Amino acid sequence: MPRKATTRSRKRSAPRRGRLRRLFGAGSWTLAGLLLAGLTVGGIYVHQLDREIRERFEGQRWALPARVYARPLELYAGRPLTTDALETELRTLNYRQTPDGAGPGEFRIEGSSARLTTRPFTFGDGREPAHSVRVRLSEGRVESVTEQSSGRNVDLMRVEPLLIGSIYPTHGEDRILVDIDEVPRELIGALLAIEDRRFMSHRGVDPVGIGRAAVANLRAGRTVQGGSTLTQQLVKNFYLTRDQTLTRKLNEAVMALLLEHRYDKREILEAYLNEVFLGQTGERAIHGFGQAAQFYYQRPLNELRLDQLALLVGLARGASYYDPRRYPQRATQRRDRVLEAMAETGLAERDRVDRALATALDVSPVMPEGRSRFPAFLDLVRRELRADYADEDLRSEGLRIFTTMDPVVQMRLEERLVRGVDDLVRRRGGGSDLDDLQAAAVVTDPQAGEVLAVVGDRNPRYPGYNRAVEAQRQVGSVIKPFVYLAALTNPNRYTLATLLDDSPLTLQLPHGEPWTPRNFDREYRGPVTAWEALVQSYNIATVRLAEDIGISQVVSLLQTLGLQRTPAPLPSLALGAIELSPLEVAGLYQALANGGYATETRVIRDVLDQDDEMLSHYGLSLQGAVSDGAVRLLTHALHDVTREGTGSRINARLNGEVVAGKTGTTNNFRDSWFAGFDDRHVAVVWLGMDDNRPTGLTGGVSAAPVWAEIMAGIGVQSLRLEGHPGIDYQGVDLASGLRVESDDHACESVKRLPFWQNSSPETRAECDLRSDSSPQGWFERLFR
Repeated sequence: MPRKATTRSRKRSAPRRGRLRRLFGAGSWTLAGLLLAGLTVGGIYVHQLDREIRERFEGQRWALPARVYARPLELYAGRPLTTDALETELRTLNYRQTPDGAGPGEFRIEGSSARLTTRPFTFGDGREPAHSVRVRLSEGRVESVTEQSSGRNVDLMRVEPLLIGSIYPTHGEDRILVDIDEVPRELIGALLAIEDRRFMSHRGVDPVGIGRAAVANLRAGRTVQGGSTLTQQLVKNFYLTRDQTLTRKLNEAVMALLLEHRYDKREILEAYLNEVFLGQTGERAIHGFGQAAQFYYQRPLNELRLDQLALLVGLARGASYYDPRRYPQRATQRRDRVLEAMAETGLAERDRVDRALATALDVSPVMPEGRSRFPAFLDLVRRELRADYADEDLRSEGLRIFTTMDPVVQMRLEERLVRGVDDLVRRRGGGSDLDDLQAAAVVTDPQAGEVLAVVGDRNPRYPGYNRAVEAQRQVGSVIKPFVYLAALTNPNRYTLATLLDDSPLTLQLPHGEPWTPRNFDREYRGPVTAWEALVQSYNIATVRLAEDIGISQVVSLLQTLGLQRTPAPLPSLALGAIELSPLEVAGLYQALANGGYATETRVIRDVLDQDDEMLSHYGLSLQGAVSDGAVRLLTHALHDVTREGTGSRINARLNGEVVAGKTGTTNNFRDSWFAGFDDRHVAVVWLGMDDNRPTGLTGGVSAAPVWAEIMAGIGVQSLRLEGHPGIDYQGVDLASGLRVESDDHACESVKRLPFWQNSSPETRAECDLRSDSSPQGWFERLFR
């Protein structure tokens, strides 16, 4: 029975085992296939993540903005500098006045002496170390520069330049990269203590930290603690979106493990220090502790106190939530929590922490804007850069651009231009059509061809239309000096005493229409000297002179002196029928200030890459030259414009300082100009309406006083007009243009004029000869 039963059992079970075997075999292949496919897909997935990590981490990690700097302040014996200008520059650099000026970024001014300690900085020609020096000033110049410690003389030193703006990546991220060795030890310790205490031991993901955070959150009934490591936070910011999905969290964990597998802790920590989001202003996002130090305290990271470092560390948890400018109470509580963590972990002594806890938040009350404080100048920089660099390079390669801007001159220009225009509008009654009056101005260093300051709007901070560069306006009489210069280069034919005809004139233009120029006052004076015609800005005499020498000669001279276009050779050119920008006018006047040498205006000195390697150097470029003797004669006449001519208001404002320049007024009073120079600067001022409406203003009553106000602000260095070896001086009767020798002449108007290459009049004026023949004159000479 059992055997039979067994037999029956076998017979019935055999087919079942076959089916199970077949099913089991098929299932084995299915599971194996799924497992193999899963491993393959997983491998590809991990490999893709690994490649993404390596490409980003080993390549260019960040799109870095180009940073644009002003020129550095150079200190050496003999340099023109006032105590006020030195203090202004140091405060602009956020230097602090302290009792001894011994710390980095500190100064102390006492009377005519200053003590200061600079910060190290890398320029195009190398690294400038920090200096702790004493600077003595006297009569508007540096008398000496000596080391504070040893008293040794310093021949030349540079103060770090002012950052005047940046050219940001398209996504608006702003950061200053820091090397981990440059980061204060307390900051790194505080960051690990508050954010990831097991950073040095975990491998990217910390199960202990996750569990601890989960328990804390359950107890609190809300999220009070995060379990993410610094590595995970870096991955989230560096590679991933902020979507709170399971897939993103899985990617974050896998990539954190891969990152820790590929790179050491030091590299990961340095990347985090430069990547973490720490603030926002408009479209500009503040990333990294280097930029955050500037954003909240306007100082380098290594100059911050313990309480300031703690605040920055606290912001890593949530920069918007703990924003110290908007939520100071939250920010203080978060800062204090970081400080307590530093005390708990032994990173800082208890007494230091207590002092830090007692310190009030002292973030800069003014949020540094992403846009430049000097929009017109930065606009000019970008225009010049585009000739050599693509826009993407400027936005992502971390270039450092050193410009020619003088911060003190720039700020004085802005301040005095606004004051001068406001005073002008107020004097004209206010509430009038002049409320819409616009302005632009340029100041250059003519010898170096460098643009020192630019204002493109009556509101210097407005970042829109840059009139100093873009506004092409008729220049009026500011072009006249070049007509006279073209004549004076031929001293055998023309001098300042040459008589010109200031009588009615009608000319046939090339297209057949007649042109009848008129003087501003509609008066005619007959024969006048070239000196008087220029100083008093007589139109008809100037047109006749241009016709006499050939208008093509005037065009040629303008191009020799740097004009980058070819104006139509029409007689009206002599009266300013050409549209130029204030910057172009400044370029032409540089040649006059340089004694005839034309220098191309430039705003950039050097461009460095992010590794401080020189990419471009922009040096002095000479464009052409004319006779220095002729320029000297012209400068004498332009000085007289500011004393007794159309710009005479300047003399009173500048207390008799020797300057030179020319007014300009266009038809129907649409444009008012003054262009001029002293021994160090060329300055050009334009006033007018954007829609070309008449202003009712002449250059003499509007632009000239504003120009004088600007020059008074930046400091005038008088021209030295005497002493040229090829020039002699002679009295001239202005009625006849002839020589006057005697002091007791009978001439109505005599002017002492300069002459080049013995070109003074040989014939004595009749009014001078009469004095010789009169009995009174003979008697007086007998008993002298």
